Amino acid sequence: MSVVPPDVLATAERDPLSQLFAPDRTTVPLLLAPMAGVTDWPFRLLARRYGAEMTVSEMVASQAMIRHVPKSIKMASRLASEGLVAVQIAGADPEVMAEAARMNVDLGAPVIDINMGCPVKKIAKSHAGAALMRDERLAGQIMAAVVGAVPVPVTVKMRLGWDDGQRNALAIARIAEASGVRAVTVHGRTRAQMYAGEADWQAIAEIKAGVSIPVVGNGDVTTPEGARRLREVAGVDGIMIGRGAMGAPWIFRSIAHYLRTGEHLPDPEPAEKIQVILEHYETILSFHGLEIGNRLARKHLAWHTRGMVGGGRFRERLNHSPNAQETRRLLREFLGVAQCDGEGEGE
Repeated sequence: MSVVPPDVLATAERDPLSQLFAPDRTTVPLLLAPMAGVTDWPFRLLARRYGAEMTVSEMVASQAMIRHVPKSIKMASRLASEGLVAVQIAGADPEVMAEAARMNVDLGAPVIDINMGCPVKKIAKSHAGAALMRDERLAGQIMAAVVGAVPVPVTVKMRLGWDDGQRNALAIARIAEASGVRAVTVHGRTRAQMYAGEADWQAIAEIKAGVSIPVVGNGDVTTPEGARRLREVAGVDGIMIGRGAMGAPWIFRSIAHYLRTGEHLPDPEPAEKIQVILEHYETILSFHGLEIGNRLARKHLAWHTRGMVGGGRFRERLNHSPNAQETRRLLREFLGVAQCDGEGEGE
């Protein structure tokens, strides 16, 4: 029998989603989208620092979770340190999904998110992710099972449908509402589109008009103007940002300021960017360990250094860095930062 910690029950009783989507809010909340291999604990901390009011973990496979696979357990760790975060679970078995949800609540998850949007072939072949939208009955069973298993709010992230011949997001959203799901996030593309073409924000508007639970819009929000247009077109209750935050976590601060004032914030000063890059790298090493962390950090450092003079050469050298000590040296050399005492230890 799963035992829910008292602090988690307190979080549930405070009902964080009611606060997030309160009708008397004057600004729309900004959320960090779940991205496999990206939205780990260090990245979520950065997004939170710059104004993301809710973050979502990397997708956690429910089967791996209930088998206590260390990597899956780690994905859902350190939740108590980061405010409002949803742990996203994926799978196609209602009982397994329910148990995975319970385990994540035991670890401190204040919100559980069900993945019905992942377009990756490997996930779809297992009938999970976006493939669940092809089986409304199973999707409903999973949502009901997860909602019934945990005392915290449950949300769903989905796409418009499998393809243009089956755009059934509104039907899934209505099933979610009837199942007790508290909010849905809609990426404005079908599974068949993957990430090509433009997100259909008008389709999100139709879903928003068809349910009474909060609807969060997602897809192609990479600028403050884009966020405003999504809000105007779809009338969403929240805006979820994914790829636009990679290498630019301050996008949340920029968008929030623009939506509030209509004015653009200047980009962060070079000193602030340098500090963010260095801190992010060290946090990755601390969380994942030197060897794994150094490897995982490469993509983040590549995103952070886009557009910087000499960035291409730096990234080329970064990809051949054998350890954290060398990466630190390359990074500080590229950024023009002196090596600090006590750093640079090898593996």
